[in-house]
Amino acid sequence: MNPDSVKENLEREIGVRSLTLAIINQTIGTGIFVIPALIAVTLGAAAVVTYIVCGILIFLIALCFAELGSKTTASGGVYEYIETAFGPYAGFLANNIYWFGACVISDAAIANALADTLKYFFPSLNNEIFRIAFFILIFGGIALLNIRSVKNGIRFIEFTAFGKLIPLLLLVIVGASFISRENLNWTITPTVDNIGSASLLLFFAFMGFETPLSNGGEIKNPKRTVPLGIFLGIACVLIIYLAIQMVTQGVLGGTIAAHQDAPLAAVAGIVFGKGGIIFITIATVISMLGALGGEILSVPRILFAGARDGLMPKALSNIHPRFNTPYIAILFYASLGLLFAIFGGFKQLAIIASASALIIYLGAVLATLKLRKAGSPPSEKTFKVPGGFTIPLLAMSVIVWLLANLSGQELLSMVIFIVTFSFIYFLMKVLKKMY
Repeated sequence: MNPDSVKENLEREIGVRSLTLAIINQTIGTGIFVIPALIAVTLGAAAVVTYIVCGILIFLIALCFAELGSKTTASGGVYEYIETAFGPYAGFLANNIYWFGACVISDAAIANALADTLKYFFPSLNNEIFRIAFFILIFGGIALLNIRSVKNGIRFIEFTAFGKLIPLLLLVIVGASFISRENLNWTITPTVDNIGSASLLLFFAFMGFETPLSNGGEIKNPKRTVPLGIFLGIACVLIIYLAIQMVTQGVLGGTIAAHQDAPLAAVAGIVFGKGGIIFITIATVISMLGALGGEILSVPRILFAGARDGLMPKALSNIHPRFNTPYIAILFYASLGLLFAIFGGFKQLAIIASASALIIYLGAVLATLKLRKAGSPPSEKTFKVPGGFTIPLLAMSVIVWLLANLSGQELLSMVIFIVTFSFIYFLMKVLKKMY
């Protein structure tokens, strides 16, 4: 038995099929219900190019993750990879960029998308006071659900998972017959600038494929399971996304700009009538609530573990005396999501979340190069990215290019974020030496 499994006391139950389905479920979430229209406003029918760009980038990154995942048998995913390659400081930054930048900000973006979707039925959500009250209800309700019992959180996620894929596949299959060929003609010329800015936003819809890899200690035969699971999962996601974009553009055409808040609901209205709008809106809401529920269930455990190990404020390690859940960590995490939801809109928050994820992915690509230099034991056969350093270097180049499309203010925010957590890390080291 693998020593990491003994140390973590985890059973290896996750195979290729389970990992593939987990990646599909984790990746297909809020973004694809909203982003098709935002991308089409910039590029029209040529928006399909951004999916190809993001698809290529994801596959390049996935190859690096496959190599890392086949070498790492402990839980922790991307943070484990980065810390193993570059040490505790890099691991600390990766951990905090993930839970704050790619999770808290992402949750705030999802909450805004949820409010925008429901405006069709509840126009009062255009009012700032009602919108804030709605955010309090959503974050407070899900936090309370998770505080009262971890089983409640798990059941909630299981329920929402079923309300996601079936409506999307049904919309694509039936909607294909409503496509107008004229709507698929390219009227906007793709350029490096508009593809870059659109791809940075679209990348939000591809985030999350790495999350199931955090269960490294529970994956059977990771040398085979991780590469196959990643490739199959991402291939399915890309095909579904391309189909959704083609149907959305093909059905709505030039009117797509008028449906930026809920483009799939508009398509469903044409394809299925008024009942279709209600059907796809319910599916959208369920998917968004499921994404929020999954984050508020899982991410506070990272804060809890950090507090337990002395890396975060001790209060975050408190366990509820009755419900046996990390209630302080849950409340803290949900409160941050609420705060950013109130002060930001979907598009701006999604871009920041995408940038945070890209920085994490850049760290993973660099870790691939570093760990490859270290080498593996001769007796250990692991997956290795073909082509030598070509694919990691290509992945690095595309990531840097996308990050270069950040506005000055967005780039400054990311720099301040990294500097702040660097300061916290070194301050904690000084305090530990003193006390």
